[in-house]
Amino acid sequence: MITRIIVNTDRMNKMSKLKMVEESPAPENVLQHIREMESILDEATQKMDALEKKIAEYEDFQSEIKKLEAYYTSQQWKDDHAMDEEGRFPKELKRGVLSEDGIWNLLERNKELTRRIGIAEEAE
Repeated sequence: MITRIIVNTDRMNKMSKLKMVEESPAPENVLQHIREMESILDEATQKMDALEKKIAEYEDFQSEIKKLEAYYTSQQWKDDHAMDEEGRFPKELKRGVLSEDGIWNLLERNKELTRRIGIAEEAE
């Protein structure tokens, strides 16, 4: 048994009375429920902290995505794409950036993700 002392202060005469109350420990099922909820709270906090960090990183990276979009709509991209079509680049050169669908799909996906997580797109 646990004994708890409760202090009751009488404001009129400022006298304290002590009252002894005997309490039984909480049932094991209640303790287990509290442990489970505490575990959920801890895990949710960790996941939210990590997500907030990743969202901030993604938001900061939007300027790089804007560079990619500017390249995709430039004459430089058209020239690079034509050179690729002519086979003027080494075969081992990674050049997904010259795929029309690759960049377009990424830009569309970026628009959807920014809407989904509430990142405002900058006006052009």
